[in-house]
Amino acid sequence: MSRRPTSRDVAQRAGVSQSTVSFVLTGRPGISAATREKVLQAAAELSYRPNRAARSMRTRRSGRLAVIIPDAGYSPGGVLRGATAMAQEHGYVLEVVGLPVDPSQRRDRLEELVASGDYEGVLAFTPLGPAAPAVPEDGPVLLLLAEFDESLHATGVLTDARPVVEIMEHLVRLGHRRFLHIAGRLDFPSAVARHEAYLAQIARHGVEDLGVRPSRWDAASGFAAIESLPASAPPLAVIAANDVIATGAIRAAVLRGWSIPGDMSITGWDDRDTSAYLVPSLTTVRDDRELLGSRSMLRLIEAVRRRADPHPDAAGTEPGPATGIDPPADALAPPSGILQTVIWRESVGPPA
Repeated sequence: MSRRPTSRDVAQRAGVSQSTVSFVLTGRPGISAATREKVLQAAAELSYRPNRAARSMRTRRSGRLAVIIPDAGYSPGGVLRGATAMAQEHGYVLEVVGLPVDPSQRRDRLEELVASGDYEGVLAFTPLGPAAPAVPEDGPVLLLLAEFDESLHATGVLTDARPVVEIMEHLVRLGHRRFLHIAGRLDFPSAVARHEAYLAQIARHGVEDLGVRPSRWDAASGFAAIESLPASAPPLAVIAANDVIATGAIRAAVLRGWSIPGDMSITGWDDRDTSAYLVPSLTTVRDDRELLGSRSMLRLIEAVRRRADPHPDAAGTEPGPATGIDPPADALAPPSGILQTVIWRESVGPPA
């Protein structure tokens, strides 16, 4: 084919309508898997590439979404991976936009972003405060979430301290009556929430509290906390604010001749790659940040589609050979899973 192939050519080769080709290539829900496969195969055979610029002028749909992070030098890890995968799954290109530190420059950048017409939706994981721009009627969907503060400390669902409750209840059932909390920095919302949960469990179970030790997030802090305990401290259970702190605490205990978990049970947080390979392997909490990113991006995609197609036409109400469109659901199916999970390993056991 000497000319550039069009969506009409793809439709003819796949044996579907041109609107079905558009639905498949824009990621619209309600298309059967078999029809989607036929359209994608036909597009591949014809080396078809949609003209996004033309489509954007006709429909105000660019097929592009943006994620805002506080500065271009930071990426919120798994959250961004989850958001990217979800956007791609639904046919969108995702771009990461960093914001300047200076408030006035930040507002200018946001206003430029919203007015550019480049994006159908913008997802912000951090509060924008006074910098939040007014979005014009024909501008992108702007979804603001509260999962990180301006310093990228975890907030929102990531401060859920219920795993601390689960861990301490299990330790009490095992027979532990003496606890220590190496808390991390208490200017972090997540550390504050876990500290409060720890104290509540101490009071609820009537067990002995050896103290709450605010600390840095490093292994040296864990080491120092255990090294400073009296020789009479065991048996005890240590609730460490992260796996790195717990690693330092384990080394200090071993050097003191304390057995783990007999003399000291210990838990961390974050499920670092190395934690399963420590001796003993470390009980910890896994934050599924990819799942958080996926769910957040899905919320944005749903909002974008409601704006783009607030009154779906009858073409999507009944399946048929002409379109291959299945009846649409009320909403896209959210990814399943639990955001926070306690991973039980060898570092927890009954006291000696």
